[in-house]
Amino acid sequence: MHRRFLMALMLFILASLLALTHDAHGERPEVMVYVDVSLKRLSVWQGMEEIRRYPIATGAWDTPTPLGTFRITSRFSGEMGGFGTCFLGLNVPWGTYGIHGTNKPESIGLDASHGCIRLEVAHAEDLYRLLPNGTVVIIADGPYGEWGHCLRALKNGDRNSMVCALQRKLKAMGYYGGWPDGIWGTATEKAVQAARKAFGLPPGEGDWALYHALGLTLFE
Repeated sequence: MHRRFLMALMLFILASLLALTHDAHGERPEVMVYVDVSLKRLSVWQGMEEIRRYPIATGAWDTPTPLGTFRITSRFSGEMGGFGTCFLGLNVPWGTYGIHGTNKPESIGLDASHGCIRLEVAHAEDLYRLLPNGTVVIIADGPYGEWGHCLRALKNGDRNSMVCALQRKLKAMGYYGGWPDGIWGTATEKAVQAARKAFGLPPGEGDWALYHALGLTLFE
């Protein structure tokens, strides 16, 4: 309940700022998208008005939907296929993710994708017409930001929002010098091993002992 209140408040503030900015110039407010992974719901807002609400499918446990704030930066459309008839690409730094239709409508409402946001074909086509490139897309799940519902074990080769959160923590503590891009590659591996050594932990991966040592705690 607390998490949903905070997300609703953030959405309200962002929508208000967009509305005020464009009202000052006599323009219609920009549209923005809010995706609730837990509720399997995508909403489109124009200023303070919700103008669309559609059911969705999201990523499976091993291929989670990216969490955070992104923008639509690419698109394509074509004949019916795995992406339905159209695809809106998001600027997620660790992979190719987007909002698209599906040839498996029975998956809507489930954790079924490789991380993308699936909709029924007609709904995806409506969004394709409605949302221009540059549209803000906020994706949220669970009470703990990029971690979602819990701290999860991470390892070399992982690519997701949780790696991004770990990179930010390692950077703040001086172990990681790169940009938090959500990709556990060579630089992140070196940072994790350096942190583990500094805390007297044996070589390993992103586990509960490392999170505790880093002071990574979940709070609402």
